[in-house]
Amino acid sequence: MPKPGDPINRERLFRLFRDMVDIYSPSGREEELAEFLEQHIRMHGLPLELQPVDDTRRNLLISTGPAGSADRLFLGHIDTVPAYDYESYGFAEHDGDCHGLGTADMKSGCAAMIEAFISCHERSNLPDGTLLALVVGEEESGDGTEALLNTYRFDHALVAEPTNLNPCLSHYGYVEMVVRAFGSRRHAAVSGRETNAIRAMLRLLLKIEDRVEPHEPDTVLNIRNLHSSESGFAVPDRCSANIDFHLPPQWSATAYATAMQAFVETHIRQGGASRCEVEFPTCTDGFCIPDNGRLPCALRSIYADLQLEWHPMPFRSHSDANLLRDAGCKALMLGPGLLAKAHTRDESVPSAQVETAAQIYARLLTPSGA
Repeated sequence: MPKPGDPINRERLFRLFRDMVDIYSPSGREEELAEFLEQHIRMHGLPLELQPVDDTRRNLLISTGPAGSADRLFLGHIDTVPAYDYESYGFAEHDGDCHGLGTADMKSGCAAMIEAFISCHERSNLPDGTLLALVVGEEESGDGTEALLNTYRFDHALVAEPTNLNPCLSHYGYVEMVVRAFGSRRHAAVSGRETNAIRAMLRLLLKIEDRVEPHEPDTVLNIRNLHSSESGFAVPDRCSANIDFHLPPQWSATAYATAMQAFVETHIRQGGASRCEVEFPTCTDGFCIPDNGRLPCALRSIYADLQLEWHPMPFRSHSDANLLRDAGCKALMLGPGLLAKAHTRDESVPSAQVETAAQIYARLLTPSGA
């Protein structure tokens, strides 16, 4: 656990965290939270740049050097998924856990990073060449990080995704597949398996499960959306599905997509579809970073000093870290909260982890850090 006297302000940290969760900020509607954070950051005297992403949305950048010169990035996203319940998405605390939309993914990590930067600034201890980016759009298109990478390049980065404070030196790849099956519209009373697009799609999805789950235990398969043409009292002539594949870091996403396309085209026709379309909107490789790199070595020392257990693990999702990797940046994921709690109705994060995360980030910013 953190040692007494470590330089963060716990009361300020949790006041900021509470206020952030109480401001609704799903992807595309981050403006109110961005304005609040701008006021908070300026009030504490930190250098702030507002980076446009589109006509109404912007990233907030705290840089410790000349524009475009940072080589080390602290990255957090301020957007969330939409609320399950618009009446009760806000902050609540029970039995040491902080509940509310975005508590784990990833307003706790953002609040901890902001507090770390403020605390180090108050001690005149912010190092040169470091940037904190609070970006928009991660839960949808990643347009905030894309805008960031249009201006900056980084050697290494720490991303505050929920990892239960386990350092993630490897990151899964991701293949997003969209399949459209086509059949023949006709009266519902004369439906047959050879003409029904939904039946063809269901058979295909079962075939995909049979291919992946017994033979690829490390692949995470998610059937995300399923839509039909909603033809009324008729045989549907169209059905589409969005399917996610999260792949182990060493796998080629492109090779996987190529093999999956051939599999789909073969089996969907066997299931009765007249034709199909297959698209891959996102196809990105996973990665591993060396455990003897600058950032992992600094973190290992901090963990030893704070008497925290060091258990590196892979990050089993898609994130903005994939974009960083494509731009030549070595990204490490480390943040409070469990990925399994993110995007759930009862999202939460242990309050002790939020405080510990701020301690870790603050120590990384000291001259003896990364």
